[in-house]
Amino acid sequence: MSTTSNFNNERVNEDTLIARYFAPLATHAGARGLLDDAALVSVPEGSELVVTLDTLVEGVHFRKTDPADLIARKALRVNLSDLAAKGAKPHSYFLSLGLNKNWSEDWIARFVSGLKSDQEEFGLSLFGGDTTMSPGPLTISITAMGLVDKGKMVARYNARAGDMVFITGTIGDAALGLQVESTHNPSDAFLQQRYLLPEPRTGLVDALATYANAAMDISDGLLGDLQKMCLASGVGASIERNKIPLSLAAQEWLLRSQDIWDKILIGGDDYEILAAVPGMNVTKFVDAARVAGIDVTWLGQFEKTGGIRLSENGNQLILPTTMSYSHF
Repeated sequence: MSTTSNFNNERVNEDTLIARYFAPLATHAGARGLLDDAALVSVPEGSELVVTLDTLVEGVHFRKTDPADLIARKALRVNLSDLAAKGAKPHSYFLSLGLNKNWSEDWIARFVSGLKSDQEEFGLSLFGGDTTMSPGPLTISITAMGLVDKGKMVARYNARAGDMVFITGTIGDAALGLQVESTHNPSDAFLQQRYLLPEPRTGLVDALATYANAAMDISDGLLGDLQKMCLASGVGASIERNKIPLSLAAQEWLLRSQDIWDKILIGGDDYEILAAVPGMNVTKFVDAARVAGIDVTWLGQFEKTGGIRLSENGNQLILPTTMSYSHF
């Protein structure tokens, strides 16, 4: 893990920062203790390496006031979510950290404790990266690598007309959690936790690799990401709004205002998995998910006719003007 600028902090220099905080995360032999400029990644025979990258920016993906350990865990987990959707098991990751002028050694210690916690939970190692100063907001970029059996990676572009639309977990919690101003209400505390700490569905990788034609994680909103899968696959989809799984906390918000539906459908940050499952595999897929302890819900079906169709109780609904969160 290299550094590219001087840190304006008398308590620790660049080399000490790496040795004290990041080297202990390099638990795999291929990381070489972060003593080299590069890592050595060996892929077991019969496996392939799946690589993904996500960048999180303060003020866009997390708040300045969010706890450092949860920021770290979210940064890692959004990448693990991508790997899970590809049917890949976590292996290792690289970290690029653009610290702003307000950084402190205490913040780094808490940030690293979050990474360490999730490394142990999901079974992967830091392999290297880069640390620099940012003239703007704090920026975190993680490149994660996972292993999948050769030829078994699940692409987003292979959904077929007739496949069933499935999703994991519940939808809309994180988008609502971002609106929470107080955590005194247990339901609101749950929603905020869903925003702060997504749950990558790594336990579903075998089921996806075995039974799904296509999959992707839902990061920019259910409707927008379903649209992306359809466009990539050359199909359309019809789904039922009343089938969309909602947490009890989200249902409470809906009771107060039906206008919340748009936030649920397009708000993003769900990090659940959207999957296209052939009809003949549905029972096995659902059974495998149950064994893995992951809830999956059928929403509808992929179709030959392009576009997204949303209905409820047999009535066609008007789609939101904006289908998903967009950075631009």
